[in-house]
Amino acid sequence: MATRIGLISDTHIPESRATLWPQVYEAFADVDMIFHAGDIHELFVLDELEKIAPVWAARGNGEDGGGGRPTQPEDERVKYAWLQEIEGLWVGLTHYVPVPERPPNFTMARWVERFFPERKPDVIVSGDTHREAIEWIDGIYCVNPGSPTYPHNYDTQYGTIGFLELDDGKADASVWLLTDEGIEPFEWGGVPPWKLRP
Repeated sequence: MATRIGLISDTHIPESRATLWPQVYEAFADVDMIFHAGDIHELFVLDELEKIAPVWAARGNGEDGGGGRPTQPEDERVKYAWLQEIEGLWVGLTHYVPVPERPPNFTMARWVERFFPERKPDVIVSGDTHREAIEWIDGIYCVNPGSPTYPHNYDTQYGTIGFLELDDGKADASVWLLTDEGIEPFEWGGVPPWKLRP
């Protein structure tokens, strides 16, 4: 039986806006679980997401007081790294992995050794860069949903979220752009809205 995971990262609430865009909650209405890849900032965001589905979250630099922000308390839903077996795949969640790699120091192997010493994940969901990405690196399916509120570190506006479909040892990820009407598939070769704004 397939598992559908809603992916979100770098929400920066309440810096970006008081709450998440309502389109996020609507888009995640039918997911089985939600992964937040860090820089949540205020943990009430997880409370709201948890009304939809169980939540796992990565602890980002923002939760640790980065940029002068208040340090967030410990929370059982939040760890520096999670590794779970889902649908026959080992799926990791952490705030940052080097996508793309920048050898010799910023390599996937070094990050796997640091955050997933027990075993190499088949899939890693991460955030931090505010840039959406779906790439294979060192045999790992790496997925970054981008930021729904600060896409590519631009000012507050509609950004991106993602989905990860897991079924019988296979993984398929997608990235979606928030719009006034809801969400639409992200056009990888197109010009995103944040590059069109003056």
